[in-house]
Formats: sequence, C-alpha cells, structure tokens
Amino acid sequence: MPLSDEEQKILREIEAQLNATDPDLVEQVSRTTIYRHASRNIKWAVAGFIAGLALAVLTFADNLLVAFLGFLVMLGCLFVIERNVRTMGRAGIREISGGMKPGGLKGVMSDTSRAWREKFRRNEP
Repeated sequence: MPLSDEEQKILREIEAQLNATDPDLVEQVSRTTIYRHASRNIKWAVAGFIAGLALAVLTFADNLLVAFLGFLVMLGCLFVIERNVRTMGRAGIREISGGMKPGGLKGVMSDTSRAWREKFRRNEP
C-alpha cells in the first residue's frame, strides 16, 4: 500500500530533522545492512568456535571441566552461526559470497568422476 502525499511529506520532514540533528547516525545506518551485520556476527562466532575447539582439545587430558566449557563455547557459537545464516537467507549468502555459482563444487566433482570413468573405460571393438 503506497503512502499518501501527506504521509510522504511527513516522512521527508522526519528525514530532514534526523539529517540535521545526527548526520553520523544517518551515515552509519545507510552504510550498514542486515547482511553485513549478520556476516560480522558469523565471523566472530567462527573465531569463538575455533577458540572453544582449541580450549577443548588442549585441556581435555588435564581438566575435563575446562574442556567441557570449551565444548559449550563451541555449541553456543554454532547456535549464533545458525541464527545469523537463517537471518541472511539465500539472498544474503549470495551477496556475501560474491555471487558464487551455486553447485560449483558439484560441477567440479562431476568433471572429476567423468575423467576417471573415461580413463578406465574399456576399449571395446
């Protein structure tokens, strides 16, 4: 449902007031998208997952409680990654990955299997 002329006028006035009072906020909000925010959270969660894994592996033999804490850190980071990937959706993942061709690995694997089949194919008369 489109906005009426009066609503559009009010919206322009609000934007002008916000620009006048806090231009830094306007710039930051216009720069940040939900995809960038979610990808930043995913990067930090991956770093946390790796730290939790290192903590679990390095302390497992000496202190099981600390190793279990590392496991809980890993689990929490996986939940954060999952939530942010769902937030991004397919469009966001495509934007972050730079438009990588879907099924790219599948194409590589099928080419490899085709090459192996041709290599071992029997020469029939």
